Amino acid sequence: MADTGGTIVLMGSGELTGTMVELHKSLLRPYGPSAQAAFLDTPAGFQLNVDQIAQKAGAYFRQRINRTLQVASFRSAVDQDALSCEQAFETLRRADYVLIGPGSPTYALEQWRRSPVPELLAEHVEKGGCLVAASAAALTMGRLTLPVYEIYKVGQPLHWVDGLNILKRWGLDLVVLPHWNNAEGGNHDTRYCFMGAPRLELLEKLMPPGSQLLGLDEHTALIVHPARSYAAVQGVGTVTLRRAGREWVFEKGDRVPLSLLRGEAAGDPAVADRDSSKSRSPSRFGDNQVSKNMWDKLHAMAGAIRTALNDGADRAVAGGLLEMERFIWQVMVELEEEDSVGAAREIFRELLASLLTRFAARPHDRESCLRPLVDALLSLREQLRAQKKWGAADAVRDCLAQSGVVVEDTSEGARWSLAGDP
Repeated sequence: MADTGGTIVLMGSGELTGTMVELHKSLLRPYGPSAQAAFLDTPAGFQLNVDQIAQKAGAYFRQRINRTLQVASFRSAVDQDALSCEQAFETLRRADYVLIGPGSPTYALEQWRRSPVPELLAEHVEKGGCLVAASAAALTMGRLTLPVYEIYKVGQPLHWVDGLNILKRWGLDLVVLPHWNNAEGGNHDTRYCFMGAPRLELLEKLMPPGSQLLGLDEHTALIVHPARSYAAVQGVGTVTLRRAGREWVFEKGDRVPLSLLRGEAAGDPAVADRDSSKSRSPSRFGDNQVSKNMWDKLHAMAGAIRTALNDGADRAVAGGLLEMERFIWQVMVELEEEDSVGAAREIFRELLASLLTRFAARPHDRESCLRPLVDALLSLREQLRAQKKWGAADAVRDCLAQSGVVVEDTSEGARWSLAGDP
């Protein structure tokens, strides 16, 4: 283990994307070219695609970081055999660099509490290692953990569960929330790790006195150096600290005093200090510039497509849908995170379904298309015949014949067919 003083990196998301390549490289650099890096897969251990997640992490490090990433595979404290568990723990002990990422924070907590993993992670940092906890894993590092899926997907009442509280070893009484600036909801508020402002306000009231909320924007990291006097912000967004009705917002390149993170100081005058009620105002919805620009453009596209649909301008609808698909793909490539464009794809599918519904309601053949017009003309012809205006009535029949519509008078009235039809 290299003597670097130990580092804890908390990421809002994007741990395996282009936005974090240089950060991973810089964090690994102090450990030299032979540094051992490990990926702990527990948060996704219950998922059917856990192997693919681990393989993606390995390929990312191999191709973009130019390092080998071993998998410390500890997926279940109950179902996994003892030998493979010990192999995973030994991989963690030998690692200079440990990365933990996506999945379920509550599932990970349940497995880790039945194992030596919490102590191994803390010792890893104490001995000078680098611990990178992103997304779901970041949620587990503090005093409390938000059960995101249980609240957002299942509808359980608002509540917290106890976190690993690894940060407490270095005097940091924090509750970590990644995806702070999430905008996947599109037309509804999914900031604050999918909770939205009203629910976050209630959740904050459930926090113990003295606890602080640490919000991490997506594709953004807070690099904590416990042995030094500061933490640093890297990535495309901001890091937000909230306590007792006050809020501090830090941008890329800012240094956050550890005294502030520990609640020992009111803060640095050079740091923006805002009232938390302002931070929760609707005007800051999706305040990360990347997310805001994406949603502004997407909603403008969707509005133009809906207008074209109402006007029956099918060519404009098709062109708009193609342009929207290209834009969504471009955003996904730039952010390299499919979850961030999930709601955008839902908008695209909704518009596509509207177009298909419009097409389905249209006549499917030439006869169906002509029927409203021909029936109206034959009704007019009947009126002319009743008025004994034979010449005008014959003129209507001749016009239809020139258009390929054959009219036949029967005892039950006129009937028609298209020329050439049986």
